Amino acid sequence: MSEGNVTGRTETAADAALRVGLVSLGCAKNLVDSEVMLGRLAERHELVGRTEDADVVVINTCAFIEDAKQESIDTILEMTERKQRGELRHVVVTGCLAQRYADELAAQLPEVDLFVGTTAEREIGALLSRLDAPAQRSRPRALPMAARESERRVHVIDPSLPYGAETSRLRLTPRHYAYLRVAEGCNHRCTFCAIPSFRGRFRSKPRAAILEEARELVADGARELLLIAEDTNQWGQDLGREDTLAALLADLDRIEGLRWIRLLYTYPAYFDDALIDAIAGLDKVVKYVDMPLQHIADPVLRAMRRPPRARTEALLERLRERIPGLVLRTTFICGFPGETERDHEELLAFVRRFRFERLGAFAYSEEDGTPAATMPGMLDPAERQRRRDELMAAQQEIAFARNEALVGHTFDAMIDRLEAPGVALGRSYGDAPEIDTTVRIHVGDARPQPGDVVRVQVRAARGYDLEAEVLP
Repeated sequence: MSEGNVTGRTETAADAALRVGLVSLGCAKNLVDSEVMLGRLAERHELVGRTEDADVVVINTCAFIEDAKQESIDTILEMTERKQRGELRHVVVTGCLAQRYADELAAQLPEVDLFVGTTAEREIGALLSRLDAPAQRSRPRALPMAARESERRVHVIDPSLPYGAETSRLRLTPRHYAYLRVAEGCNHRCTFCAIPSFRGRFRSKPRAAILEEARELVADGARELLLIAEDTNQWGQDLGREDTLAALLADLDRIEGLRWIRLLYTYPAYFDDALIDAIAGLDKVVKYVDMPLQHIADPVLRAMRRPPRARTEALLERLRERIPGLVLRTTFICGFPGETERDHEELLAFVRRFRFERLGAFAYSEEDGTPAATMPGMLDPAERQRRRDELMAAQQEIAFARNEALVGHTFDAMIDRLEAPGVALGRSYGDAPEIDTTVRIHVGDARPQPGDVVRVQVRAARGYDLEAEVLP
């Protein structure tokens, strides 16, 4: 959970200005939503970095898996309790939970003043201005969105509206890196996932809008751009023939001041020769691909409605063969309904053989309204967790051995922050921020700044992380 760490003061509509704090939950895509909302809020209201200083708290929720939903609910209850004690004037719930469950939540949580869905978040500033304007509430004016007039607290609209620019964001990430969302929604029908039901159909952000946003982020200090979407490598397939991800990467590669471009959330399809060549050949595109595979046993993949093992395995081998130095990151779901012990052992054997550089795993979580939630063969939660732990134990051996093999090697590392005099924390090109390996770097008398790229030599492996020193 992160609270907004930016401040701003409106110069207009001062009589309606509120002190607003924001709590951002969930994934990087939610984080971009939060940054866009902060930009809109700053046009009308004063932003505060701590919720304790706020009149209004906006909670941007996640609804991806059960643990995320519970964290969102716990945060909402915490803020409504503060409101009941007189510490807050208003509580506003936005994001995926609001988009998915607004009507139910509005009935159960009368203390929440507004529920705002993901597509309606662009009007967050105007909506908050109405909270302290009784005259406006009694004579509602038309907003530039189709809010439900039957329930003034609920503002949820079509999640598949056309997708445009997301400029003028107030960023919550460190200044030297930023997430660049290139598309929204998803057309796949994976049986375990509810995202298409509340994020809508896949639609690409226009190429010109992406490049405008990228230049704005780099001008604001970003040295690394992390491309995200539900299916990042599907970008452009709903646009013109010239709009391919390979062409977009080439455009981004030409932006001055940008050092690294990273691909997150790719799908095990859509990797044509042009895209593979772009990843391999463009200087600023790091040789790192994040591709959640979910499983490898065909019976489970069929039940998930995912590509078959043979096709996925052939793609993985092709990527490794054609992109020297490639770092592959993936995630798997353990304990899916109907997964047998044999399926689980097949997944374990595959992970031990393929030796992914980066890997995460989740125990299966039933999601409301998804086909998998009513499938036969539901495993006990403890068994799901056991299988997840066994998979992560296998990956830990691989990760630790890989790090031990790096001792004595040199590579470029991006500085993330200064930890102590003479010591900085950074990452190699094979590590995305927050989720992958960190490198503790002894910099001596040097004074590198976040976003600087330095040459380091690995001195020791510390489990998942590394210790290194700057080379002269």
